[in-house]
Amino acid sequence: MALQRRLPKRGFRPYRRVEYQIVNVGHLERVQGDEAVPETMKAAGLIRSLRRPVKVLGYGEIGRAIKVTANAFSASAREKIEKSGGEVNEAK
Repeated sequence: MALQRRLPKRGFRPYRRVEYQIVNVGHLERVQGDEAVPETMKAAGLIRSLRRPVKVLGYGEIGRAIKVTANAFSASAREKIEKSGGEVNEAK
């Protein structure tokens, strides 16, 4: 039997896949101060590493104006942060 038929079939995982660290909007309340950058998110226990990119998702509510800097934002997270009077900065 041919080798390709004997080996198990597995899924494909892209070599340059970007794995984001996820932070929900509702959890940004735990960040001290009026600015949420990856360093302050790590201090608050929201992310584990400063080397991996951060993505903010829109689950939850935010009750204060906060300036958020992350690598990516979902549309609902961007809307909720700006609606509360905050500011969104995308870091590359």
